[in-house]
Amino acid sequence: MPMPWTYRHAQKEFASFLSDARERMGLDSDNMTYTAVEGVFVTFRARLRPPEAIAFADCLPSVLRAIFVFNWDVEATPRPFASRSEMTREAQSLRPHHNLTPDNAIEATAFAIWRHVDHRAFKVALARIGPEAEAFWRPEIVDPAEIAPRII
Repeated sequence: MPMPWTYRHAQKEFASFLSDARERMGLDSDNMTYTAVEGVFVTFRARLRPPEAIAFADCLPSVLRAIFVFNWDVEATPRPFASRSEMTREAQSLRPHHNLTPDNAIEATAFAIWRHVDHRAFKVALARIGPEAEAFWRPEIVDPAEIAPRII
């Protein structure tokens, strides 16, 4: 079997994702964007049981998959979903002295994720988690073409 594209081109794929997320968030650097995305991932992951988290992570490009599961306490009891504003504040609380995560971090991360995943597989994974997960990862778009998978 050939090496999966996401492994062979991991850095290129991650750089493209970061560029999309950084632009959507209006941030100045990849470091700021990484912290925002990590905060969004930690916030979402805290609401999942391990099988749900793994199914979600399996849809992500390789570097994002690694970020999603890094430092995960699989023994933690899942937290209930909250309002987007409450979950945004939670994402902003990651490394609070080095965090410039904007208020649109969840939406911007969702926008960038959709541009880098297989839509069919991602929809299935989110549907299995439930409507709260689908709402969490719903970007604010006018035209579905805005989140069409990109050719990198």
